[in-house]
Amino acid sequence: MVWTYIVGGVVVLLGFSAFFGAPYVPSRRRDLKRMFDELYPLSASDTVIDVGSGDGIILREVSRRGAKAVGYEISPLLVAISKWLSRQDKKVTVTMANFWLAKFPKTTTVIYAFSVERDAKKLTNKIQTESTRLNKPLTLICYGSPLPKKPAERTFEAYHLYLFEPVKV
Repeated sequence: MVWTYIVGGVVVLLGFSAFFGAPYVPSRRRDLKRMFDELYPLSASDTVIDVGSGDGIILREVSRRGAKAVGYEISPLLVAISKWLSRQDKKVTVTMANFWLAKFPKTTTVIYAFSVERDAKKLTNKIQTESTRLNKPLTLICYGSPLPKKPAERTFEAYHLYLFEPVKV
């Protein structure tokens, strides 16, 4: 009987995550290394937000390069895995939160997202809003679908880099 509750709970949590979030697609470390070498070399002054941070592989790669990493994830299971794998890394923060409702930390410089076409407009609006709120430029690196109606500054394989400038109010 206990197993029925456990399995039912996992199904509900994963179903919630699948309904409200993008699919979990793990990134390959060698692709991330090449992307950060070629497209956007990180520095210690960068703070990178990972949208739907999954198991935290991007967060750990960002930290290895000296930058701070903040992950937003709605799946409790993936949050637990990410926190466990990053447990000794002071530059990595993982939060169980809905990215769309979160306010970016003031130190944010880069947002990394697995881009799905259905969320492209929402992602563009969110980053533009945060750039204006923080009154600073923000860089978006997305993997997968390019953003429609916004040309990429640079592209490396399936990664696209976009710049967002604050709107003067």
